[in-house]
Amino acid sequence: MGEEKTYVAKRPPMGWNSWDCYGAAVTEEILLGNAKYMADNLKEFGWEYVICDIQWYEPGADSHAYHKFTDLEMDEYSRLMPATDRFPSAKDGKGFGPIAQQIHDMGLKFGIHIMRGVPRQAVHRNTPILGTKATARDIAHPASICLWNTDMYGVDANCEGAQEYYDSIFKLYAEWGIDYV
Repeated sequence: MGEEKTYVAKRPPMGWNSWDCYGAAVTEEILLGNAKYMADNLKEFGWEYVICDIQWYEPGADSHAYHKFTDLEMDEYSRLMPATDRFPSAKDGKGFGPIAQQIHDMGLKFGIHIMRGVPRQAVHRNTPILGTKATARDIAHPASICLWNTDMYGVDANCEGAQEYYDSIFKLYAEWGIDYV
């Protein structure tokens, strides 16, 4: 057996998170403006992650407060999509791909915040899960909720379609070029 090597990071991942300044109300223009500032002024010191925090999928997000049971932007497979009124480059199913590309072009990495589970809206509409015959209603665990945010139900990992749901969202994020979740 060979000797085990231990790697120690020089510092934790360094970056900017949209929540700290804008809560749920960040827009594409603001996100890219902060990314440009980071690329121009902080990248040389190790700053590399630009994170779009929670509620990127809510068209009406306008503060640090959450709008209970509001409509969310979602595709036909129960997956949350960027709100196109706030992230116009996401139109036509492009998602965060165009923003991720612009951030990568600055030499930075792009991340998003997600809530665990499946959108309650998908469960109520009984929308399908990509890659399976299951629907959002089939995989939901309605008693598993977040007390401070009404967007999601937990997922019952024992149900057919649960793993396919998570596989489908992470495949989508990879297609967009997301570096950090």
